[in-house]
Amino acid sequence: MENWVLINKRADFEQIMKECGVSAVLARCLANKGLTGIEQIKGYLNPSLEGQHDPFMLADMQKACDLIWNKIKEGKSIRIIGDYDVDGVVATYILYRTLLRLGARVSYDIPDRINDGYGINVRIVEAAYNDQIDTILTCDNGIAAIEQIEKAKQYNMTVIVTDHHSLAKSEDGSLILPPADAIINPQRPDCSYPFKGLCGAAVAYKLSMALLKKQPDTDADDFIRELVSFVAIATVCDVMDLVGENRIFVRHGLELLKATKNRGLLALMDAAGLAGARLTSFHLGYIIGPCLNASGRLDTAKMGLGLLLEEKADEAARLAAELVELNNKRKSMTQKNVEKALALIEGSSLKDDKILVVYLEDCHESIAGIIAGRIREKYNRPTIILTDAHDCVKGSGRSIEQYNMIEELQKHRHLFLKLGGHPMAAGMSLQKENIEQLRSLLNGTTSLTEQMLIPKVAIDVHLPIAYVSEALVKELEIMEPFGKGNERPLFAEKNLKIRSAIIVGNNAGVKLRLSDINGRSIEAVYFGDPALFFKRIEDCFGAEELRRLQTGRSSNATISITYYPNVNEYNGFRNLQLNIQNYKFQL
Repeated sequence: MENWVLINKRADFEQIMKECGVSAVLARCLANKGLTGIEQIKGYLNPSLEGQHDPFMLADMQKACDLIWNKIKEGKSIRIIGDYDVDGVVATYILYRTLLRLGARVSYDIPDRINDGYGINVRIVEAAYNDQIDTILTCDNGIAAIEQIEKAKQYNMTVIVTDHHSLAKSEDGSLILPPADAIINPQRPDCSYPFKGLCGAAVAYKLSMALLKKQPDTDADDFIRELVSFVAIATVCDVMDLVGENRIFVRHGLELLKATKNRGLLALMDAAGLAGARLTSFHLGYIIGPCLNASGRLDTAKMGLGLLLEEKADEAARLAAELVELNNKRKSMTQKNVEKALALIEGSSLKDDKILVVYLEDCHESIAGIIAGRIREKYNRPTIILTDAHDCVKGSGRSIEQYNMIEELQKHRHLFLKLGGHPMAAGMSLQKENIEQLRSLLNGTTSLTEQMLIPKVAIDVHLPIAYVSEALVKELEIMEPFGKGNERPLFAEKNLKIRSAIIVGNNAGVKLRLSDINGRSIEAVYFGDPALFFKRIEDCFGAEELRRLQTGRSSNATISITYYPNVNEYNGFRNLQLNIQNYKFQL
């Protein structure tokens, strides 16, 4: 079940078309995103690197720069503490490259996902102290590390925190800042930086920009521009909203990646089959990012960082091949456990729950979040996947817009050993005997209704297939990069005749030939469960109509679809194609 809704935001479409030089279709898509002012739309259509905000608008930026420059002049040792996901790895890379460029004595450390958990911890602090490190510089972590930073201060270390996560809270709900010497985080309530949605790597990039402004070299501008391509990867992979500065980073980062000279990225794109491809945010989020992430999930994130820092082509190729293989292993593990989770849900009373709490005892804890996301997508319900860890169970949750996951979990804080996250995702650890109580309490106290669990499909324009053209496809590319906060426009058409339907791509989906009431036809593809697709045709139109379709004969079956148009290129041929996102059959 889905609730299809046509967005119908008002705007002066004639003025938008005239002033911005766009079609009526694009004008409506822009208005549906809340973009109605002419200058606002022009800024969206032409995001400029010059449109970035001054890094010194971030609280403590000047203080952090002065501290770091003094440490460099004094020859003090600096250790960067990153994190094991893509954002943390890229943030570490950016700061490490920058400090090396400035002549610093610099090293880095990244926590092990299984043994250390997220972010800076006491072991890492003690290791830095034993290595006679003077200054710790965190990136993508540290804002909630109160005890760990207190320990570093007891050792008389200087600590600079760069992060983008929410601040820790005391028992009375007040915000707590760690006792660091400088804290750069746009989430600080006293930070006046205009854009709060930066990822950890973007905050690190801002620090790099600020440091290089103090003592720029002849190639500083080129170096800073090169860093934008890495910020783009982290921004997409950390699922940040692609608006404001993030849109600038990703739009220009994708262009810069085409000409990258980074040996590691070139080797990774080659190993992943992306050489020569027109890179989009999809490639960053679903191919490049997961390969870099795989090392932090199944091995050590230092492997991914090592690839980005590698300068020898043959070694980069070896590392890239290893990361691709690790990612393939991760995908296989994920699929196996998704199937196991689905079987558990369908074979028990779990399927009646509004909040799914699923215990997979032998699942690798690093992929729990991915599995939770897949189950959430299938059932459109908040989902928590739990698995065995040392002396407890650990898990990850993924939510829906109508359910603030971290807020609801915090109501039962007594059940958890550790808990963190935000409205759409959470991480946790608890004792195994508390799993059933957690499930019971979450479902027993939820205000979610069955209506709220019905997915809402927001349609931008009811667009007959006669209006689909290569010119429209080209114009829609202006709205890229697409992703969270800047989703692809969605179009719809109803009562199309299905002329043919065949399974494609090793059972990956269905290719169709559709036609409208005037006989105009177009090719369409749906990437989903072919068996379910054909079963629904049979249920609605009967076995004979299904047989006619599957044997290439004309059918009376009709379909309503939501779609996004593209141009399919294969073996030198080009043809218009609809990518079907949702479908309904009607008698």
